[in-house]
Amino acid sequence: MPASRSLATLGLLVSVLCWSGNALVARAVAGDIAPFTLAFWRWCLALALLLPFVIGPLLRHRQALRSAGWRLVALAACGISAYNSLLYSAAQSTAAINITLVNTCLPLMTFIGAGLLLGEWPNRRAWAGMGVAAIGLLVLITQASWTTLATLSFNHGDLIMLLAVADWALYSLLLRRWARYLQPIPPLALLGVLMLLGVPLILPFYLYELSQGAHFVTSPGNLGAVAYTAVFASILAYLCWNHGVRVVGAAKAALSNYLMPVFTAILGWLLLGEGLQLFHWVGGALIFAGLLLGTQRATAR
Repeated sequence: MPASRSLATLGLLVSVLCWSGNALVARAVAGDIAPFTLAFWRWCLALALLLPFVIGPLLRHRQALRSAGWRLVALAACGISAYNSLLYSAAQSTAAINITLVNTCLPLMTFIGAGLLLGEWPNRRAWAGMGVAAIGLLVLITQASWTTLATLSFNHGDLIMLLAVADWALYSLLLRRWARYLQPIPPLALLGVLMLLGVPLILPFYLYELSQGAHFVTSPGNLGAVAYTAVFASILAYLCWNHGVRVVGAAKAALSNYLMPVFTAILGWLLLGEGLQLFHWVGGALIFAGLLLGTQRATAR
């Protein structure tokens, strides 16, 4: 692959790793921080950290921002306000592994959406990559045992997460569809303006939570959760994802979400002392192979 595509693929892997940690953090603080409270303070901190670096670029590219206009509001609503608020709502009643497993519906949603909205039906190599990755995912879900599949349970939190995945697929597709309006805007400035537009959209829901008795306790754990989600799951992950979508396309970028269960298992091993089994390695290897197959361009003959 050309260097730019290799770098973009690496960035997608970084995004998924950060968001795997985000799912673990969301579940860990589910009983301590209400969903919109976490989303609001996450983006407020991320915006405060990023704003000093983007004020100048925003002013210099104000004409491009005006041209993008309402499209920026739509992207902010989908990518900043809705997705993470839905994810944190789902985490109130479902496990982190369920969040990551439901997230793996993203490639199929994005593949179909890319065809319908963009007229970019993925080629056979991309479909084959998705198939290989899906087999790897099945190995992880079943733990290489078909009887395990029957014991999996899903609840309304998983349905909320499915809605979040559909929202993220739309965000990724719109990034691609409106690329000509967004291309003149530097990546850091684009993320900054999306935060500026997205935070006010979360505010009414945050205020409603406060009116219902929600409160934010400034404990070390809660502050650490906000810091992680702001720096890694917000700034770093979004920059890498937006760049990856621009380079490889929304459908192929979505394949990287198959790695979420893999990364969740690895993080569980590193942070929680959970052992890695043979099925983790087999499933992970198949998913990596599918990702490489699906995102690289076919060699010209």
